[in-house]
Amino acid sequence: MNTKPHVGLIGVGLMGHGIATNVQKHGYALSFLSHVGNQPVEDLLAKGAVAKASGAELAEQSDVVILCVTGTPQIEDVMFRADGVLVGLKHGTIVIDCSTAIPASTLVVAARVAQAGGRYLDAAMTRTLKEAAEGRLNLIVGVPDDLFQEVLPLLRCFAENIVHAGPIGSGHQLKLLHNFVSLGFSAVLAEAASAARRAGVLPSLFVDVLGKGGGGGVVLDRMKPFILANDSSGATFTLGNALKDMTYYMALTHELNASNGLAQATQSLFAAVAAKGQQARAIPELIAILSDNRADVRQGALDR
Repeated sequence: MNTKPHVGLIGVGLMGHGIATNVQKHGYALSFLSHVGNQPVEDLLAKGAVAKASGAELAEQSDVVILCVTGTPQIEDVMFRADGVLVGLKHGTIVIDCSTAIPASTLVVAARVAQAGGRYLDAAMTRTLKEAAEGRLNLIVGVPDDLFQEVLPLLRCFAENIVHAGPIGSGHQLKLLHNFVSLGFSAVLAEAASAARRAGVLPSLFVDVLGKGGGGGVVLDRMKPFILANDSSGATFTLGNALKDMTYYMALTHELNASNGLAQATQSLFAAVAAKGQQARAIPELIAILSDNRADVRQGALDR
């Protein structure tokens, strides 16, 4: 990219707002799709961003369209609906999908973007709201080599660590593998922490032993504030999103005919929590849910 393209962003949510802020900070003109799920956008508008009423209208004005939405249904809807992105896509426009998605759908979306004259890459993101606001996300990118080099300057505006995972679909595939490990560790830690609470183990002692032994790492760091002080701010990812990602991972394992016993148990735990209306709570709060004297969630997980 010899000159800075006009960027259109769909999904100014908790993570997308950080992307938008950093894209503007680096001098890119920005449009975004108006949506009730957006975070407050007054700061973006004050710096020159323009709101668009539809995906088609946004695509007509954009050289690059970044998607940062919840998952596969939302991606397909915003791309393929009657006033969606494909309708307004210009020849050569680049679509960067930073969402978490089912890789099989990713390939379908990429093919339809190509048929419309555009170019597509999946650039799944990891890390938290803090890093999104700071422009320090991790990106796992599925894209041909030449396009990867072309978009790298833009990606560096909002990401610190950028991994070229391979061809289209590789980014979303590797993101699901990552999230299974992260969410699986979170579930194991939550279950152990709930047992520690019920056993009367001092939270500080529990954290200290894990941190100096086999339980140390990013997941413990993010869950630690809740273990010590019921503060869930270290990991704001919701239990509902955890269930969504585990469901996508299970779909991937079925497609690959891969072993998934532990993944099934993890998905069942999050499904049981969601069935009890707890899906909006943050991941660390799973410790409190499992520590509750009621056994309904624990039994629900076993019944699935």
